[in-house]
Amino acid sequence: MNQDKYVFAQLTDFLSYDDFLYILKKHEGNKGVRDFTCWNQLLMMMFGQLSNCDSMRDLCILIDAHYQKAYRLGFGKSVSLSTLSRANANRSYKIYEEFASLMISKAQKCHADIGFDLKIDGNVYAFDSSTISLCLNVFWWATYKRQKGGIKLHTLYDVRTQIPDFVIVTPASVNDVNGMDCINYQQGSYYIFDRGYNDFARLYKIHTHNAFFVFRAREGVKFKRIYSINKELNTGVKSDQIGVFTTGNSPKRYPEKIRKIRYYDVEQDREFIFLTNDFTTDAKTITEFYRKRWSIELFFKWIKQHLKIKQFWGITENAVKIQVNCAIIAYCLVAIVAKALKTERTIYEILQILGKSLLDKTPINQLLNKSDYQNVKERDCMLLLFK
Repeated sequence: MNQDKYVFAQLTDFLSYDDFLYILKKHEGNKGVRDFTCWNQLLMMMFGQLSNCDSMRDLCILIDAHYQKAYRLGFGKSVSLSTLSRANANRSYKIYEEFASLMISKAQKCHADIGFDLKIDGNVYAFDSSTISLCLNVFWWATYKRQKGGIKLHTLYDVRTQIPDFVIVTPASVNDVNGMDCINYQQGSYYIFDRGYNDFARLYKIHTHNAFFVFRAREGVKFKRIYSINKELNTGVKSDQIGVFTTGNSPKRYPEKIRKIRYYDVEQDREFIFLTNDFTTDAKTITEFYRKRWSIELFFKWIKQHLKIKQFWGITENAVKIQVNCAIIAYCLVAIVAKALKTERTIYEILQILGKSLLDKTPINQLLNKSDYQNVKERDCMLLLFK
């Protein structure tokens, strides 16, 4: 099946062209296009991401050097820098945003059977944002500070499947808490927030949706204890209290009782205060929810380092959003392929291999199979002994 197919072509076989075509027709993405279609554009952008190109110019030089392979890789004819740049500037980012959402859904379904060490019924999501600084003189729309530009990636991350539920791109000047308004809260699920999301009205909205939150509070939060819950010894939990907010607008913004847990982390030698509307789960498990939030930080680090979005390939807001969504599509595609091929390699390992192998013709399942290097060394040593 994969005989004489390039690794990149084998990889993109896992993309649904029919689904992309449906989205494309809805947005009339190929209207007036003669040669370089939106599908060609998507594949070329993904090739640039996976091959670790630092710029659009590097990508076009690479494709031009292999122009004889361009058609079989799905790019159509060899594409000039101006053609790709114009496509990124003018074609609607919503095409790629919707396809990214579809890929996220498929990746989550693939990883739905992954085990989870926390015994709960609902899903666990971490919500956070990451700022990428930009030059304001070039990215004039990305307002941030007086002499500095930037964008924010507001991300809802499924901790169980290790797949982002959504990623929304805004100018960096948009407050973090505004991103909470984009979340469609699910009954019985848990949502984990850091201190930057100190908005009790929005937290109360989660409570009214019969969902749970775990929120790292600031030290000075005003709280009146009603009663305490017995804590287990040697868990790091210093206090576990049920109470209400007492000062300012807090009682109006969050009029119900809330749980406050004070926890000392021995490894970090620091104390944390957590607020939650879950009154039944033991305090140690609540603290473990917050520990799971670290996975979204790893995602931000990974996507910045390995999917080449720190140096953008276009200066318009549309071009930036296309590139970010193509990065998300590439991330989800690798996750889907890893699950389909039942490889034991991590996504990072797969990306390292793909970055050097996209133009090989090795079957992808063979490429991603782990070799037992230790046994190979042992066999080599035995051969030397018997020579």
